[in-house]
Amino acid sequence: MSKEMSLHDYYYDLPEELIAQDPLEDRSSSRLMILDKETGNVEHHVFKEIIDELQEGDCLVINDTKVIPARLYGAKIGTDAKIEVLLLKRRENDIWETLVKPGKKCKPGTKISFGDGLLIGEVLDVVEEGNRLIQFTYEGIFEEVLDRLGEMPLPPYITHKLEDKTRYQTVYAKYEGSAAAPTAGLHFTRELLKQIEEKGIQIAHVTLHVGLGTFRPVKVENILEHHMHSEFYMVDEKDAQIINETRQKGGRVISVGTTSTRTLETVTDEHGVVHAGSGWTQIFIYPGYQFKAIDCLITNFHLPESTLLMLVSALAGREHVLKAYKEAVKERYRFFSFGDAMFIK
Repeated sequence: MSKEMSLHDYYYDLPEELIAQDPLEDRSSSRLMILDKETGNVEHHVFKEIIDELQEGDCLVINDTKVIPARLYGAKIGTDAKIEVLLLKRRENDIWETLVKPGKKCKPGTKISFGDGLLIGEVLDVVEEGNRLIQFTYEGIFEEVLDRLGEMPLPPYITHKLEDKTRYQTVYAKYEGSAAAPTAGLHFTRELLKQIEEKGIQIAHVTLHVGLGTFRPVKVENILEHHMHSEFYMVDEKDAQIINETRQKGGRVISVGTTSTRTLETVTDEHGVVHAGSGWTQIFIYPGYQFKAIDCLITNFHLPESTLLMLVSALAGREHVLKAYKEAVKERYRFFSFGDAMFIK
């Protein structure tokens, strides 16, 4: 098996204390490593200095999905057994595909009460990977009920409690539906975005609702056998046009995060033209992939042996990326969702 396709070739050694447990006070004061994808050269900066790397005529593409407080704690009606439910994706109206713990107590027909009956869920069916389809009943507006009862589903490697819910949202989060934040966007403040626009850089929005599959470890030694999760995306005409015009005028398309990247690479044809639309994407990007949509990428530092590390390796070369990660460990960068950022140019 070639080096690029073997899972172990995406392993790196990360001391546990470098996993960021809490967000920084000021979003844009995180560190920024700049990686030149041609030479493998790295430079060390502060995130707000990203503006110096962006040029007039470039286009920054951001994912405006909003994380929902998708983790619910309830009790099985009739037995009071404690049940934890994680909303994964809305199937239709009030029917959601969910992850339930403990699953064995939740056969079809089981009813679960949340918040002393403010919200009732009934298990309808067991679907792939043991997920449960649950129909919810409540009074009022579902999002408001969820906001009262739900918790932010932080990634498994974050053990601290998040004091401020808004810190696991980007400042431009708009459309509800994600089970995890598009974390590269967490570094932007409104002020920084305003400065970027004033410099003559266009900002285009896409929406991709991030699923928890984003944290699912790759368990097969040959990465080509990995089953990629599917996520819902939307790109409207206005934003597609902004990106296409940037490309026509010779500007760079700079993707904020692997989620924006996956969306753009899904909706762009082989001539580099972005088409508006919505749907589900299962795109899996690994070395050998020819990028059609993006020139540069702003991203966080990703888990060893993850599909996200494979995506950045496809853009900047596996050896360049692993060397940069080694340097980040040496320089005590903060890793993962609340960690520091990398700009691949």
